[in-house]
Amino acid sequence: MEFDEEKANNKEYVLEMVKKQGSLLDYASDELKNDKEVVLAAIQQDGNALEFAGKKLKDDKEVVLESIKKVGWTACYVSSRLSDDKEVMLDAVKIDGQELYYASKQLRDDYDVVLAAVKNKGLILKYASKRLRANREIAEAAVANDKRAIEYISDESLKEELSKEEE
Repeated sequence: MEFDEEKANNKEYVLEMVKKQGSLLDYASDELKNDKEVVLAAIQQDGNALEFAGKKLKDDKEVVLESIKKVGWTACYVSSRLSDDKEVMLDAVKIDGQELYYASKQLRDDYDVVLAAVKNKGLILKYASKRLRANREIAEAAVANDKRAIEYISDESLKEELSKEEE
């Protein structure tokens, strides 16, 4: 789809274009990349469009949640403030456990967030806090999802116990 760059600041034109192809948000003016209506329209067409949103909207919870609901991995684009928001990161890791990597240090030590992440992708246990890598329920969920997660359990006796159960 051809985007007329001379109209990059024309809201009606950009809105029409991103409704057809969300990734065209990349060609919009900086002003329109920070226009909530335009960005939400782009995300509704293509959740990946969050990548092209302005900094202000990568810190807007409504916009970010809309994107994450469509494409979990877009949590990698959220502001540091929202990477510490439990609701945002919980939604993200439920869809794509890998997003635990982008969660704040505090949320990597949050039982609910880590459990949801390892249920989706066991190997992501690697990025959980040491404390939670020694938690039996979390370790069991991670190993149930991917046997290789045993490698990341931080409690040696728990690691041995679960290894024996796997044999």
